[in-house]
Amino acid sequence: MKKLTTTLVALLVVLMLAGCSMQPPAWARTNQASDSGKIKIGLSISTLNNPFFVSLKDGVTAEAQKLGIEVIVVDAQNDSAKQSNDVDDLLQQGVNALLVNPTDSAAISSAVQAANVLDIPVIALDRSADQGDVKALVASDNAKGGQMAAEYLVQQLGKGAKVIELQGVPGASATRERGRGFHEIADVQLDVIASQAADFDRTKGLTVMENLLQGNPGVQAVFAHNDEMALGAIEAIQSSGKDIPVVGFDGNDDALTSIRNGKLTATVAQQPDLIGQLAVNAARDVLQGKEVEASIPAPLKLVTTEDSQP
Repeated sequence: MKKLTTTLVALLVVLMLAGCSMQPPAWARTNQASDSGKIKIGLSISTLNNPFFVSLKDGVTAEAQKLGIEVIVVDAQNDSAKQSNDVDDLLQQGVNALLVNPTDSAAISSAVQAANVLDIPVIALDRSADQGDVKALVASDNAKGGQMAAEYLVQQLGKGAKVIELQGVPGASATRERGRGFHEIADVQLDVIASQAADFDRTKGLTVMENLLQGNPGVQAVFAHNDEMALGAIEAIQSSGKDIPVVGFDGNDDALTSIRNGKLTATVAQQPDLIGQLAVNAARDVLQGKEVEASIPAPLKLVTTEDSQP
């Protein structure tokens, strides 16, 4: 292979340091600022084909610019193998800190551990890593958001309502947490008649919803783990001629417009730009030797049709 994987690079550095007194290569000595004194941060985003993560990236870059921090942004395009290679590239470019929004919380673990070996602090955004030392997770309370969605559906439709759940990317911590929070309420007060992954993607949300509608004609509501899938589900529902309320998660611009237009029923709104800002500040604090909280929350709000009225 032309390029060593992140894990092999990290292991080689460990062996070098353990077996002799040699110093690691210059690119590995990244826990200090560059010779110019400027901090360089690497940001690995799961996908920029999603308005939520574009806003998250914009929050990072805007806050970094304000603080005089350089940011290198890479897009994993929802490919966990590409994300590992992207992180490898960031480490070799000499970043002082790594911001990661994982495509898959398990798959990113080796890359996080590689950064740990090189003493590069890792901050996770929106989704965490299953293994490795992450200094802070900056995210909404995804489990609480799932509960909010279920409670809203109970309030609107009553107990026992038949609900379909569209899940996010299998393996992503946000998928697990939103689903867990939702089911804590739904398994007791609703009837979840179908639950299927649509990978946080609008087109897949449309296709999966079309199939689920055919097999579940009695469905009364839909909860989607993000707005992109919710918007896809609405297209499928409209094409079927049905009128079924849909609750999303994120609060992106398209979703809020859809709510104002009377299509999407509600969304659990996050603040992705704030998540980005908080992550940059957490990375700066860690690099300055300050303690940071392991979990840094960004507030959630349920936005409904009633909220959108003038």
